[in-house]
Amino acid sequence: MLAFCQQHNIVADVEVVAIRDINSVLARLEKGDVRYRFVIDMQRG
Repeated sequence: MLAFCQQHNIVADVEVVAIRDINSVLARLEKGDVRYRFVIDMQRG
């Protein structure tokens, strides 16, 4: 699957968020205001 994605230039759009912003992320999910997949960066406190 990864090789197929590479051959066809299929990529995932992600938004990296800090763990401290998790409440706003959850609120955005509830509102449907999500354009990308969220990735929580545990190092960015």
